[in-house]
Amino acid sequence: MIIEESKICYKCGKTATTNEHVPPKCLFPEQKDVGGIDYRKNLITVPSCEEHNAQKSNDDEFLLATIAGIVGNNVLGYVQTKTKVKRIHDRKGKKYIKEIAKDHKELTIKSKEGIEFSVMTGLFDNKRLIKCFQHIACGLYFHEFQKVFDGECPVFIAFTINDSENDENLKVWFKKEFELKSDKWLIKGANPNVFKYQFGEPDYNGLIPLRMTFYKGADVYVTFMDKTVKKPFDLTHALIEAGISTTVVLENGERIKFNTSK
Repeated sequence: MIIEESKICYKCGKTATTNEHVPPKCLFPEQKDVGGIDYRKNLITVPSCEEHNAQKSNDDEFLLATIAGIVGNNVLGYVQTKTKVKRIHDRKGKKYIKEIAKDHKELTIKSKEGIEFSVMTGLFDNKRLIKCFQHIACGLYFHEFQKVFDGECPVFIAFTINDSENDENLKVWFKKEFELKSDKWLIKGANPNVFKYQFGEPDYNGLIPLRMTFYKGADVYVTFMDKTVKKPFDLTHALIEAGISTTVVLENGERIKFNTSK
């Protein structure tokens, strides 16, 4: 049902009492950190209740620290790590780092050009990260379609490293499938060097895909499955989960193998 954007919360449909930035405003650099350039212009906002805005500021800071320093991001992500993230760390102390990742280590890596970058490794709270991305995705859905999304929206994070070969291959599969399709999708976002997103057309099952890119290096993929849509059975996924040797052939002819040791 189409609703009045100024009346209800984008996430739960309750009475809205404030507005929320989608994605969180803290992800966009402050002018003082980037030589006066305004990366906070024309940001997307959606109506929100207190629960889904003011009470998640800690999650927003967690999200910033988790994705800003991803290897492969552009210089703006690195700047955020050295400025905004550092200020939060200075304010919160070691507690902040422990909130972000377990067994964290600070390393220095060198680019091909010989430039050194400080990075952090560790075990991140994946469930919390997914929750953050789901909030952003639902906000974008509301902004795009002017209605609250009611259903499931599984999130696939392309920039994390998985322990198992199958999980890594699944990441490659999803990423390549989205990249092949999203070439035709309209790119949106007033500040694409920080954040951009692309909605795809619903597939034959009624599932709506979304690709979000942060700092030009951290990709996140979401699939919206409305509660009225029957969850499709996927034979390929079923074979993989059953441990059966399976080969996936992409649209471009590339092959990805699963359970190769079986």
